[in-house]
Amino acid sequence: MYVYKKSVPLGYSDAIAKVKEELKKEGFGVLTEIDVKKTLKEKINVDFDDYVIMGACNPKFAYEALTAERDIGVLLPCNVTVFTQDGKTYVSTILPTVQLGKVDNPKLVPIAKQIEDKLKRMVDATAMG
Repeated sequence: MYVYKKSVPLGYSDAIAKVKEELKKEGFGVLTEIDVKKTLKEKINVDFDDYVIMGACNPKFAYEALTAERDIGVLLPCNVTVFTQDGKTYVSTILPTVQLGKVDNPKLVPIAKQIEDKLKRMVDATAMG
């Protein structure tokens, strides 16, 4: 398992706003936001469900990870998604323990665990509405 995902009792737009609010509470900002539905329509003219990918970053943890492993930037930032499927809205996040666990550097383990705990709290809080 590489993702932590929950169905949320919110519409798509409200879920995006709630995710951003909860990320901020956990010390994260959104560096990038990709509207997948819009991009797929513009680039290859296909229709897709509402789907956004947000690149979330906690500067303190990013600095710690980059200090421990300079090349770790290829695995940053942490992706968070909000999407609709079959009439339901979902929020998901990457599991940093899995992602950073691919790197053989024990210094990253406690950093990944702390980040993961914060991201899971964000998903859980969003799922509560």
